[in-house]
Amino acid sequence: MITVENDQSPIRASRLEFSSFPAFPSLSDKVIPSQFPAMAEASRIFHSTLFPTLSLQLSKPCYNSHVYPSLSLKKAPRPVQCSVSTSETKSTSSNATQEVPWGCDIDSLENAEALQKWLSNSGLPPQKMAIDKVAVGERGLVALKNIRKGEKLLFVPPSLFITADSEWSSPEAGQVLKQYSVPDWPLLATYLISEASAQKSSRWCNYISALPRQPYSLLYWTRAELDRYLEASQIRQRAIERVTDVIGTYNDLRLRIFSKYPDIFPEEVFNMETFRWSFGILFSRLVRLPSMDGKVALVPWADMLNHSCEVETFLDYDKSSQGVVFTTDRAYQPGEQVFISYGKKSNGELLLSYGFVPKEGANPSDSVELPLSLKKSDKCYKEKLEALRKHGLSTSQCYPIQITGWPLELMAYAYLAVSPPSMSKQFDEIAAAASNKSTIKKDLRYPDIEEKALQFILDSCESSISKYSKFLQASGSMDLDVTSPKQLNRRVFLKQLAVDLCTSEQRILFRAQYILRRRLRDMRSGELRALRIFDGLRNIFK
Repeated sequence: MITVENDQSPIRASRLEFSSFPAFPSLSDKVIPSQFPAMAEASRIFHSTLFPTLSLQLSKPCYNSHVYPSLSLKKAPRPVQCSVSTSETKSTSSNATQEVPWGCDIDSLENAEALQKWLSNSGLPPQKMAIDKVAVGERGLVALKNIRKGEKLLFVPPSLFITADSEWSSPEAGQVLKQYSVPDWPLLATYLISEASAQKSSRWCNYISALPRQPYSLLYWTRAELDRYLEASQIRQRAIERVTDVIGTYNDLRLRIFSKYPDIFPEEVFNMETFRWSFGILFSRLVRLPSMDGKVALVPWADMLNHSCEVETFLDYDKSSQGVVFTTDRAYQPGEQVFISYGKKSNGELLLSYGFVPKEGANPSDSVELPLSLKKSDKCYKEKLEALRKHGLSTSQCYPIQITGWPLELMAYAYLAVSPPSMSKQFDEIAAAASNKSTIKKDLRYPDIEEKALQFILDSCESSISKYSKFLQASGSMDLDVTSPKQLNRRVFLKQLAVDLCTSEQRILFRAQYILRRRLRDMRSGELRALRIFDGLRNIFK
């Protein structure tokens, strides 16, 4: 389950549930940062060719209710079991570009200016910022006047939020979804599509017209592209799970609701492609507001703010001014772009939801997930696996490593992996520590097996490094086998994102490798000195 804490902690999840999809503390329209002008320019020029649809192969009726307990909708006689595959099929052209019939190009100022005018007429107070092109062709909010550090900006009133309680242009559609108790995420995804299809009869016409026609996100990468470019990174599995969950949720809605009300939810409007768009919008723009009891909302205008790793300010509801605001943590001069933080997320998480990778070394919250696994040859494999499962873990786990170190839970897992049969009575407490559910002291240490545990982590680290090295070495020529210029441009663009991600993640692993090797060297040299002293004393008393 994904959670987003109020302090903007990194997201850590192995599986998504749509009742608790992440609502991000701040949101962006521009997803290619200024540190990558070449990539941004490629994005602008080739935007219409960069995101082909995922070819989907669905096997069996689609939905597994135990994965999405919150989507067990009312009036369903029994759970509908399904399995979902995102693999490409020969019958569907994976390169065909299908776009939704609404939204705009990512660099459109005309639509954004119309949005600002509509918002002003609808109750948005006068702003010290205006939308403009920033960096290379993208949009952002820039200062119109001098802005002081510590100043509150925005003041978007609740009447301009889109929430699960918003009024529908099609009241029948809203009534049906609420009748089935559809959770906020799929309800908002359906709401966006319904309002977009209503066009000018929707109150949100100007807002939807200013949204990107194709949100940048890994939802728009094909399975083959995920396998090709993200083979070394654990974010690949996260992306596959996210795509699978979006597909599963759409198919559940289609089977349980849409097929029963085809006049209200026609398939030409409510289909996989439009749901990919709406979920892409939610992943990149939905805000959780701590001061409104964690309510999730789309906040027009506020979601034009872009991310910077150098700022820490984020959006929240201010009860005194009765609007969404943020407090600047630096001063801005007229013409400067104003930034907020999307939270303390790794480069992989930023790529997953927003489609960009910060410059190497620019993200102090960057991390890489290190996979660890028990060895089946372990004499205590079954006992250790039982202890892990008791605390919600499996035989294979991923733990985040940052440039500054790694969590104690990773060290506990390593202790468990190398512990001998004589420690069987301690398997449970070590597994509890690895799951972060332990009540024992945080400084859990087992000196007798510490060297083996560190070597276990080092082996896993070096195994991951070799995968990154293999990809980076092969990346130079991996896209030269394409004759279509459009397809070549797309592959070069995606490859550059993958290279940037893999380079940053490998850098963290190299740092961990250095620390581990130095620690092991110190331990072994200390043991050698102690052995020499012992041998010397033994010789004296012979």
